[in-house]
Amino acid sequence: MNFFKKIKHIHFVGIGGAGMIGIARLLLQKGYKVSGSDISNSYELKKIRKEGAKVSIGHSRKNVKNSNLIVVSTAIDKKNPEILEGIKTGITIIPRAEMLGSIMRGYESIAVAGSHGKTTTTSMIAKIFSSADLSPTYVVGGKVLSTDENSDLGQGKYLIAEADESDGSFTHLNPDVAVLTNIDDDHLIHYENNFENLLNSFINFSENVPFYGYLIINGDDKNIKKIAKRISRKQISFGKRKNVDFQIMNAEYKNGFQVFDIKDNQRKKQHTFSISQPGEHNIFNATASIAVCIEEGLPIKAIKQGLKDFSGVGRRYEKSKFSIHSTQKILIDDYGHHPIEILANIKACKQEYPKKKICMVFQPHRFSRTAQLFDDFINVLKKVDLLVLLDIYAASEKPIKGIDSRTIVETLKQIGHKNVTYLKRHTDTIEFLESSEEFFDVLIIQGAGNVSSVCNLIKDKWTK
Repeated sequence: MNFFKKIKHIHFVGIGGAGMIGIARLLLQKGYKVSGSDISNSYELKKIRKEGAKVSIGHSRKNVKNSNLIVVSTAIDKKNPEILEGIKTGITIIPRAEMLGSIMRGYESIAVAGSHGKTTTTSMIAKIFSSADLSPTYVVGGKVLSTDENSDLGQGKYLIAEADESDGSFTHLNPDVAVLTNIDDDHLIHYENNFENLLNSFINFSENVPFYGYLIINGDDKNIKKIAKRISRKQISFGKRKNVDFQIMNAEYKNGFQVFDIKDNQRKKQHTFSISQPGEHNIFNATASIAVCIEEGLPIKAIKQGLKDFSGVGRRYEKSKFSIHSTQKILIDDYGHHPIEILANIKACKQEYPKKKICMVFQPHRFSRTAQLFDDFINVLKKVDLLVLLDIYAASEKPIKGIDSRTIVETLKQIGHKNVTYLKRHTDTIEFLESSEEFFDVLIIQGAGNVSSVCNLIKDKWTK
């Protein structure tokens, strides 16, 4: 199938972003010439170079030469020289979501949206479809640990994708099936700090589902329930409440797995599933996945096996081990940067390791988010035994007076948290951890910026 007539060479500005590189890889696999640029090199960029993409470090108008189409990440400034050159020479420029929407045509598509859990849910669905030998194409915003990739071109008829609401561009997508995991007060800066605008964007996304499609919605989420009556498409609900279509029951944690029942109230059947990921939020992610797969007619056996074999997503409660002075520690690398995500991660850790002390190294993400949710951050961060704050990752935002990591530290100390420290440099964490090793058993590296580099420092220092 010729997806884009006369388009042969596609250039990605900001190709290193998790969502961008996955789409670029799919297009490479489909036979298009792919080039791209970013401000710094990475393991993922080195990989995609080997696969055939031409990647430049640094932005220059020369990079777009001979391109037929330019795909732009939302993180890119409109004054970027490659964008300006594209405008000057008449090259079509589109956002990442529009490119994904174009790829989806010709597939039976499933898109997962929500403030939290969409990467894990998308990856779970893809894993189950693979277990059912359906060879899906998938694009997620994180690395699926079992494949070390965030996208793959399958041979089957399904495309499973993560739908990113952070800038509203997910309204470019027209999936046959849409999943709404939850809706929360995140990314409001892109919605003029108006929560109603965010809710309206989810309604618009949901209405893009064709009349013959359907929505899988979290029936326990208050904000989804608020908009559900304004959505005309067929809705199938999941959650713990009795009046949902797929009801979560009898959940317990044992022998390293969460085991739970799903009561299918439409078909009057009940099934037992298990996942290796701790935390109630992951049961909800799994239930959304189960609902999609049952509705699509996948065998229950394949659904059970896919979930049981699902090993997780990179930087979503990604576990490893290291030792300081011959004492073994557990390392958890997690992307969560909203208070609700951080709290879910802490709860998951305490569920899996109830008697162990937790140290968290946290890098707040964006000044606007930190200011808007300051009290929520305080209430969550006080729950760990030992806390290290790194400077706020700006993500291109300008600083806000009085909003910084030192202020978080001082506020926590004022309410009685004695074991909280501010560190200026990532490299300072090594000395701190070594001097504090007797006070923690589990180390969580938390945040969406470049805080994961601390994991690399730890592994270089303390793993062989």
